[in-house]
Amino acid sequence: MRKKIVLFDLDGTLVKTGGSGAKALNKAIEYMGGINNVCDFFNLQGCTDKDNLTTAFYTAFKRKPNKTEYEKLKKLYLKFLPGEVENSVKNKKYEKIKGIEKFLKSLKEINDVMIGFATGNLKEGAFIKLKPSDLLPYFEFGGFGDVHSQRHNMLLEAVRQAELKLKSKIEPGDVYVIGDTEKDISAAKICGYHNAIVLDGFGDIKEIRRNWPELLEDNYLDIDIWLMWLGLKKDPKGVKRGAYICPDTPIEHAHYGKTGMGDFKKKKEKD
Repeated sequence: MRKKIVLFDLDGTLVKTGGSGAKALNKAIEYMGGINNVCDFFNLQGCTDKDNLTTAFYTAFKRKPNKTEYEKLKKLYLKFLPGEVENSVKNKKYEKIKGIEKFLKSLKEINDVMIGFATGNLKEGAFIKLKPSDLLPYFEFGGFGDVHSQRHNMLLEAVRQAELKLKSKIEPGDVYVIGDTEKDISAAKICGYHNAIVLDGFGDIKEIRRNWPELLEDNYLDIDIWLMWLGLKKDPKGVKRGAYICPDTPIEHAHYGKTGMGDFKKKKEKD
C-alpha cells in the first residue's frame, strides 16, 4: 500500500492560541516605532507569516521592509511570541480543536500514514505555538511560512520533505490537506491534493463553501468520517456527512468527483 501524506495547518486546525501571533506581531511593530495594534488593519487568517510580517511593516511604515528590517521584525516577533502563548495558556484562551489528539493518535498507529505540517507559520513560531498542546511528537516533517508567500508552494515543500524521508516519489492523489480557511482549499487544489476543512477554526463559512472542500466538519470528534475521507475506512452505505459523500457506486463517485457537490441519487429524485 502506498503511503498517505496528511498535512495539517496549525492555527484553527490543530489549536487556537488566543491571538498570540497577532499580539506578538503588534508588539514587534510597536517596538520598531510603528503604530499600535497594526494587525487590526489587515486579515492574517490563511496567510503565511512571511506575508503577514511584510504586510504589517507596510501598514505601519507605508513601504516594504528591506532585508535588514524584515529580519529584525522576524526576530522581534519570535522574541515576543512565547510570552503571548504563555499568557493565552494562563488565561485559558489556548485550546486544542476538539478530537485532534485522538485523531492524530489514530493516524500515528497506521503504518501507511505520514503526518506533517502545512502551516504558514515560521517554523520556529509553529513549534512555539504548538508546544503547550503536546502535539509536536505526532509530526515528522512539514512546510512552513519562512520562505514561501504562496500556500501552494508551502504544500509542495512539505511533500518534498516527505519524499526525502521516504526516498520515493509521492503522487498528488496520496496527499491530504487539512485546514480551516478557503485558502487551504485553493492551495491544495492547485497542487492536485485532497482537501478538508475544520469549521471550529477561523475561516469564513461562506467563502469555504464557495470553494467546495471535499470534507467539511466542525472538529475531529467523528473520527470515522475523517478515516473514510482518507480512504482508511469504508462506509458501505454511502452516508452523507458534512460536505463529503462516501460513495458506494462508480456513478456516485463520478458525480461527486465531477461536481464536488450533492448526492447523485438525491439529485435524480429532485429532478
